[in-house]
This record gives sequence, C-alpha cells and structure tokens, in this order.
Amino acid sequence: MQNTSSPYDPVGWHGTTILCVRRGPAVTMAGDGQVSLGQTVVKGNARKVRRIGAGGAVLAGFAGATADAFTLLERLEAKLERFPNQLERACVELAKDWRTDRYLRRLEAMMAVADKDRSFTLTGNGDVLEPEDGVIAIGSGGNYALAAARALIEVPDLTCEEVARRAMKIAADICVYTNHNVIVETIS
Repeated sequence: MQNTSSPYDPVGWHGTTILCVRRGPAVTMAGDGQVSLGQTVVKGNARKVRRIGAGGAVLAGFAGATADAFTLLERLEAKLERFPNQLERACVELAKDWRTDRYLRRLEAMMAVADKDRSFTLTGNGDVLEPEDGVIAIGSGGNYALAAARALIEVPDLTCEEVARRAMKIAADICVYTNHNVIVETIS
C-alpha cells in the first residue's frame, strides 16, 4: 500500500471542510468537526472555525495539521493587532512571512478568513485569494461544499447561514472525511 501523505504529515491525518459564504451584509463560516487518522475517526467535535481579532471581528477557519493551523492563527492575530481593521493587509503580511520564513514554510495548513467586508483564502504558497462570488471552501470536502454553496446561493430566500448549513450537509453526505457536527459563526 502506497503512502500518499505529505512528508510533513507522516501519519496521514485527513479531514476538514471549511466553508465561507458571503451574501448581502452578512458572512457565515462553517466547519465540520471530524479529525481522521487514516481510516479511523479520532475526534468528531473539533472546533476549526473561530472568531479572532479585536472583538471577534474576524472569522477564521483552518484545514490541515492542527498545530500548524494554530501557529498561523496566532500569527494572523498578531498581524491584526499590528494592522487593526485591515484584514487584507494582515493577510498579505502573514502570507509574506509564511512564504519567506524557514520555519513557517514547512507548515501544512490552509486558512479561510473573513470580516464584515472581505473574505480571503490563505495558502503556504503565498496566496491571498479573494473569491469573486463570495464563496470559499477548503479542506477535503471543500469542493463538495463549494459546488453546493454556489448552487444554493442562487436561491433567493436563503440567508448565507442557511446556504452554509445546507452546503455543509451535502459535503458531509459525500466526503468520508467530513461529518455532520458543524460549527457555524456569522457576522451580520
């Protein structure tokens, strides 16, 4: 059996679906709670979506190695303290550090972040990507959640939270590394 895990992830941790949906004046971020090791569910209620920054004004969700993600969350919070109310600037500064710092370059994680105005995907390649349609999804079930959210966002009567919850349910029904234990945070 071939080992397909990353060299920085020798035990094969898998799992996570993070979805961010922006609609009108609101933004919702949702994340499932499953953490898997190989074919075994190790934990079903992990909290992968958090409020960070002054007064919890920024939503952050992560996929990847937990310790790496927490390191990045701490760094992003420090950037937000340095550049208050400037999410894009804080993200760009973090991405620069992540790309150039020897220690940070080895971190295996991705982040989705949003405030009342903007949403971004952050990667270790130095990417700070803003979606053109207001929907971000990362993690093993991310593509399922993304497709579902893009279809559901067209339904006029649904709030962004309802879109996120329904899309996460669809992702959990399809992806074996995603469960139905969903944490949802919304900024209105």
